[in-house]
Amino acid sequence: MKFIVGKKVNMTEVFGEDGKNYPATILSVPTTTVTLLRTIEKDGCNAVQIGFGDKKKGFREYRPATGDKVPTVGDKIDASIFQTGELVTVSAISKGKGFQGVVKRHGFHGGPRTHGQKHSEREPGTIGGGARAGGRVAKGMRMAGRMGGDRITVKNLPVLKVDADKSEIYLGGAVPGRRGTLIEVKTSSSNIQAPNKSQ
Repeated sequence: MKFIVGKKVNMTEVFGEDGKNYPATILSVPTTTVTLLRTIEKDGCNAVQIGFGDKKKGFREYRPATGDKVPTVGDKIDASIFQTGELVTVSAISKGKGFQGVVKRHGFHGGPRTHGQKHSEREPGTIGGGARAGGRVAKGMRMAGRMGGDRITVKNLPVLKVDADKSEIYLGGAVPGRRGTLIEVKTSSSNIQAPNKSQ
């Protein structure tokens, strides 16, 4: 399994060999260094720790799949480990959207616009009472609250282009987070190759 971290730069478009243009997200990928290897005997699991950053060092760990070639401490990893057409899984923290109501947060439709309704078009409706959950508000009830800031994983995004000179990877579609968000990228569990969409 291949693993690297990068920062979300921006969205752009990439023209494929078929003449179509595909939405893409640019990731700036710093050169990372393998800083630690964990073993079952010593740590209870097999894991590889990588370090990145110049002024402030950051660390991430991943668990190699069975049969993977395990790197050694000091090995360098950069954008060139990925190839155009590979499918990857990305994980990141989504944008924070503050306190939101049920219509935006959970997709509630709200009440009808007519029939005497006055101030409750976007209200959630009843949240308890009767025989439901013994007349109390049940745990996990979808209600207004803070939205965003969650760890989101998106699977099977194609690598549209790899620019090793600029240390950039172009991924098909959108990835979670704002500009500057740290994105974890690893090869998808399925080894299916995506269509070659790069120039």
